[in-house]
Amino acid sequence: METRVHSTSFVTSDGVRLHVLEACPQGIDPQSSTVIAFVPGWSMPAAVWHEQLLALGAAHCVAALDPRGQGESAIPDEGYNITRRATDVHEFVSRYARVVLVGWSLGALESLEYIHRYGHAALDALVLVDSSVGEDPETRPAAGPSFRDTLQADRRAAVADFMNGIFGATRTETEIEDLTTIALRMPLEASLSIFPGGVPRRHWRDIAWAFPKPLLYAVSAQFAAQAQSLQQNRPDTQIEIFEDAGHALFADEPTRFNDLLTRFVAGESDQARAPD
Repeated sequence: METRVHSTSFVTSDGVRLHVLEACPQGIDPQSSTVIAFVPGWSMPAAVWHEQLLALGAAHCVAALDPRGQGESAIPDEGYNITRRATDVHEFVSRYARVVLVGWSLGALESLEYIHRYGHAALDALVLVDSSVGEDPETRPAAGPSFRDTLQADRRAAVADFMNGIFGATRTETEIEDLTTIALRMPLEASLSIFPGGVPRRHWRDIAWAFPKPLLYAVSAQFAAQAQSLQQNRPDTQIEIFEDAGHALFADEPTRFNDLLTRFVAGESDQARAPD
């Protein structure tokens, strides 16, 4: 049976409507089964998880969040900071009884901040996708103007370059234009302020190390060394390196990523939950 993905929304505690894409197999109640919940990265819509929603939604309840100012969510004047967006993740997760939380890029950091501020009781497991987790070696940007500088100089061109750069596999001009247009919905200053600048790298590392439940760290080659370091420092961590994929590795290699996530979730469901 074809997976049916539908739109829904909820209103946050500060009055902002956030859009969510959901799918659940017929006859399965999301309040009594594990929901795989996805949080996208900087400026990206929930629909970037399209391949995951369709494939995984055939056997699992799945949900993908449009963070504030992104995708089809409202564009408020406030709340474009790591603290409020972690609260948004908390309120998204709180809609379900049990969750495997999957955060990509900035969404991974917002997921870690959610755990730091609200704990892990609602989670069965955590998946961090292609984001630095504070391990060595630190990845440094190439020499030249910073991404912030290019955004302020020519925002449309900078966002289009960003969209082209995150995929290892070629995307059509229409796909890149659509993602660029969606990203430009968010005001410039908001798109700059959601980067959690000034947070020590060890902050993310310490949250990951302390997380007591199953953790999967799936990365492209740029974070391969960090993955090895995390596994050494936190031996129970499962790592997977997508050597030939881009930053959006789940879009470049959806079948491999979906199979990986399916096995990870199945392994968690066969284990007793860690104490809250």
